[in-house]
Amino acid sequence: MANTTSAKKATRKIARRTDVNKARRSRVRTFVRQVEEALASGDAAKAKEAFLVAQPELARAASKGVVHANTASRKVSRLAARVKALSVAATA
Repeated sequence: MANTTSAKKATRKIARRTDVNKARRSRVRTFVRQVEEALASGDAAKAKEAFLVAQPELARAASKGVVHANTASRKVSRLAARVKALSVAATA
């Protein structure tokens, strides 16, 4: 248990920041899941639209420190490749 005033304040700040980060992480997961679902359904247009919304969310999470920059970059890259593969398969 925190004893000093500054330690108590730090505990409160950490709790607030944790809640904010949880919300941001959840939001990112939601958008990524929407892309995954569109890919699973085979709808290339819907997948591309969902990806264009998910990409800035991942970048925002990385800039806020919720996820590591390389993690966000990797997720964007892999999703982009899957969306591209689906759109190429749809046109072929």
